[in-house]
Amino acid sequence: MIHPSTRTLVSELPSHVGRTVTVNGWVRTSRLQRTMQFVLLRDHTGTVQLTHRRDGSAIEAALEGAAVESAVRVTGTVVANPAVKLGGLELLPESVEVLAPAAGPLPVDEQSGPEHRQDWRFLDLRRRPAAGLALTVASTLEQGLREYALAQGCTELHTPKLMATASESGAEVFKLDYFGGAAYLAQSPQFYKQTAIAAGIDRVFEVGPVFRAEPSYTSRHATEFTGVDVELGWTAGVEEVQAFEEGMIAHALALVAERHGARIREEFGVEVTVPATPFPRITMADAQQRLRAAGWDPEGEKTDLDPAGERLLAELVGEETGHEFVFVTHYPSEIRPFYHARPAGRPDLTLSFDLLWRGLEVTTGAQREHRHEVLAEQAVEKGMALESLADYLNNFRYGCPPHGGFGMGLNRMLMVLLGLASIRDAVFLFRGPNRLTP
Repeated sequence: MIHPSTRTLVSELPSHVGRTVTVNGWVRTSRLQRTMQFVLLRDHTGTVQLTHRRDGSAIEAALEGAAVESAVRVTGTVVANPAVKLGGLELLPESVEVLAPAAGPLPVDEQSGPEHRQDWRFLDLRRRPAAGLALTVASTLEQGLREYALAQGCTELHTPKLMATASESGAEVFKLDYFGGAAYLAQSPQFYKQTAIAAGIDRVFEVGPVFRAEPSYTSRHATEFTGVDVELGWTAGVEEVQAFEEGMIAHALALVAERHGARIREEFGVEVTVPATPFPRITMADAQQRLRAAGWDPEGEKTDLDPAGERLLAELVGEETGHEFVFVTHYPSEIRPFYHARPAGRPDLTLSFDLLWRGLEVTTGAQREHRHEVLAEQAVEKGMALESLADYLNNFRYGCPPHGGFGMGLNRMLMVLLGLASIRDAVFLFRGPNRLTP
């Protein structure tokens, strides 16, 4: 029996030339010739060629019977061979153990469509290096965001995902039975983040699941995704929140570039660059003026930016500044939540922003309204029942400090970073209106 500690990863083989090693992996392809057997063995770090001259041995029989995607353990000698395209190395097997044979034919292949790939997501991830790399990059991206938040004095929280009342506006929530009563899956940790600020925790963040009952069938929407939420206490203004986010993103992308830049370039053809700070800023009013001058919304009826407007704005700002990011600020209060603060003398606007990256909205943030009376008035203005907000509003009765924050979609960030066509490829197992499995 081979002890797990003796395992060598494929990526480590160049430092083991001339040595005997044990490699675990899946059969990628086989070329079983009359006198020679060539098998490509893949683990999560790379692929190596097994080369064996037929000799009637147990090794020959094992390689002959190892169907594509069978899980095998191979012990052999690492040999340098410049004729081998896979790093100029091959493994000459001394023993081959088929740990789990794969059935055939495989249910998914290179010609499978995106929905069929989702049906067999585990095989698709295993067989396509780029698909697996995306999840590895997501892990590093999340680590970088977390590192920055912790270094800036934030406390990481894990807030409830079951709520007695619907968060946000009450729309697009999942309702479920809760011991005979009703409960709702949290659309965001927004209210709880603000509770933490009122509790004196000062700066908080959370990386966790977010649920949206949106009947959206686009490439950028999901009913469950990973949110990165930050809330900062004692902020002097919304610009402080924007500066925090700029630093957070720059730090995370630098970590991704350091660890995975070469592989991302190889698999996705994308160059990971660390953005310069500060990011460009443009008010919503100015953005709409520039967009309409470029032909967007010729009727002049839209109060918010649609996807086409976001893409065009990113192009215009990119041409002017050379930057991939842009903050769109001062959204109209009619299209923003009641808890967004408003500029003095301008109740029609909010001290809020969206962050666009390469034309896609990836975050929403704002300075929050921290004064109880004003907050209650704005809730009533939005048609919300104060009784259902009682616990939330109590946070502001006893000296809640000024604060602001933002929510970021981690999967959208990954989608833009790697140039993925759909958010389905930016999550481990996708959830949408028509998908609740696997």
